[in-house]
Amino acid sequence: MRLDKYLKVSRLIKRRTVANEACDAERVSVNGRPQKAGYEVKVGDQISIRFGANTLKVEVLRVEDNVRKDDAAGMYREIP
Repeated sequence: MRLDKYLKVSRLIKRRTVANEACDAERVSVNGRPQKAGYEVKVGDQISIRFGANTLKVEVLRVEDNVRKDDAAGMYREIP
């Protein structure tokens, strides 16, 4: 699954266009390297997203196309 779509489906970022823009601005990195929106997300990848001064780091646990809102948080776990 594409990185921008994963960020939207997992509800880490609200809209896919916003996720795409964040990738273009190099605010999203996977395994320590900035990635484009077309990067194929795999289980075990570590994604970090910069929101201004804050950084959110998560590890990918599942990759699914359609997920209910209640189950979206189970697609990743936060890394301190």
